[in-house]
Amino acid sequence: MPEHVSRRAAIGMGAAAAALVATGRPAAAAPATTVAVGRAPVSGPGVPGGPLGVTGTAQASIRQAYDTQKARAGGVWHSHIAMVNAAGTLETVVADDADRVTHGYSVQKLAVAVAVMDKIDRGQLRLDQKLDLTADIILGGTGIYFLHTVWGDDITVANFLTAMLLVSDNTAVRMCGRVVPALEINEILASKGFTHTRVEPVANPNRFFLGVTTPRETHDLLWRLANKTIVTPRSADFLLGILRWINGYHDGVRRNMSSAERSRVATKYGADYDELGAARHEAGIMFDAAGAPTLTYAMFADSLGDLDNYGATHPAVQAHAVLGRTMFDAIATVTNRTAKARHTVDPFRPVSGG
Repeated sequence: MPEHVSRRAAIGMGAAAAALVATGRPAAAAPATTVAVGRAPVSGPGVPGGPLGVTGTAQASIRQAYDTQKARAGGVWHSHIAMVNAAGTLETVVADDADRVTHGYSVQKLAVAVAVMDKIDRGQLRLDQKLDLTADIILGGTGIYFLHTVWGDDITVANFLTAMLLVSDNTAVRMCGRVVPALEINEILASKGFTHTRVEPVANPNRFFLGVTTPRETHDLLWRLANKTIVTPRSADFLLGILRWINGYHDGVRRNMSSAERSRVATKYGADYDELGAARHEAGIMFDAAGAPTLTYAMFADSLGDLDNYGATHPAVQAHAVLGRTMFDAIATVTNRTAKARHTVDPFRPVSGG
């Protein structure tokens, strides 16, 4: 491990948690016999039952771009990409070591947010409920709260969920732990059928490492979120509205898109490092022009170089940008007419005050 403490460690650090950092163990691969939730059938050109025509060509272009960009960026990739075909059926386009259990880093904030919204759906918490933001809970890295330099605000659950998903605020993770402790988060995730997606508890029950997931389970979470089945429709709309807003992350998948195109992509980025090297992850959902979910991507890459480059020039992030444009172009002619749920956001309009 590098001498400085990673964000994964810092988020979970409590009074007695430092010892756990030194003894943390690498995630193990999922057993070959594991059946992951939400598995889409593998089909496509060259596979029996696969689609033909425009959709098949689009899927082939995604696979080719993925292979090219993966080789160019280097590292070890674990990915799942699925796309709705012309008949409205969700099909796996890329399944590259998709059941690998891996540290999700900030992509895991999606699972944390789902757990918080589940508790809200059950009437045990409210979006407008306020908590005090005190100096002792502030954590640096990504986000906005540590930039305040003075603290003492009372902020709503909606406030810190927005900060966690839009700008990946690390302090917001700790705020989530105050309302849904680590063990409860894991119980909620297990109740929703996830086998591997878990946060990692530490000595302080209200703090945790962001933990592990698999590309396939991340796909499942995203697809169920987009179809508004993993939480209530109202809660799903709240989370999707944040993830799709254009002020969020756009160094990767959304880089080479117009503002209108970016608003059709809900995305979450995660980056950190371990003893193997840098990790750069991105996962999200693309919607058609009518608001129907049409494509999911969950791309996890580790063992990368350029350890301290968290910007747009990192090779894996550049790969995400190319793949983002390729995937978006692939769904340009696809309309998910069979969608059971839709989600739209208002077009961006600049405001100059007043």
